[in-house]
Amino acid sequence: MSKKAKRAEAEAEREEKSPLCDRLSFAASESYKLLRSNLTFSLMGNEGCQIIGVTSAIRSEGKSTTSINLSYTLAETGKRVLTIDSDMRLPTINKRLNLRRAPGLSNLLAGISTMNESLQASGVSRNWYVLSAGDIPPNPSELLGSVRLVKLLEAVRKHFDYVILDLPPISIVSDALVVAKHTDGMLMVVRQNYTNQMELARSMRQLIYQQVKLLGFVQTYAATQDKRYGRRYGRYGYGYGYEKTSVSDTEGAYLLDKDEEDSSR
Repeated sequence: MSKKAKRAEAEAEREEKSPLCDRLSFAASESYKLLRSNLTFSLMGNEGCQIIGVTSAIRSEGKSTTSINLSYTLAETGKRVLTIDSDMRLPTINKRLNLRRAPGLSNLLAGISTMNESLQASGVSRNWYVLSAGDIPPNPSELLGSVRLVKLLEAVRKHFDYVILDLPPISIVSDALVVAKHTDGMLMVVRQNYTNQMELARSMRQLIYQQVKLLGFVQTYAATQDKRYGRRYGRYGYGYGYEKTSVSDTEGAYLLDKDEEDSSR
């Protein structure tokens, strides 16, 4: 195994050990609440259920951790939340939440299980539900691009306030782009001192080409000694669509709107 592959495996294991839900530190919990507030403002004016895709450029940037903690934070406000593990190649959400993997999304889209059979309570919040990835199929992209997925999303819109889709990395497979057009917006998770800039740029070009609404960037594993953290903790804005939200597994967050981010480079 190459050094790059070994590092990827090590980082994947590290993400699986990241704190979740009510085990978050105070600062990390506040960071996710800040992300929740920013999303609320970004989606202001949209009626009904909001479907939000969470992705990254490459593996092990923290997208699944972000999906879980964002879902939990939204559910804390009393909203009905559904988290769908849409990464049918490397599913992790069921393992992180100690839930069964199948039947799940793949079984549902293949027509071999029903929603009642596949849907699970999160076990954390009474108004938070999870649809695991299901059995690993040979054709994830085809299933995600099927009419059944469109009908599934139409159905869950009637019963939930938020649907969070944990999607595969954009630069690795096409799955996220197939689903992105059915969302109300996408969050791009970017890991500090890890994300490959070329892969991130390529992923952004693909989202723009697909005319997908970008809700913002979530920066994970942010260094707590970053001076910007101390200067910007607690600030937030809305309406730009390109705000940068930093969420650390140990500390708080900062936000930059597009103009402020350009001036800081």
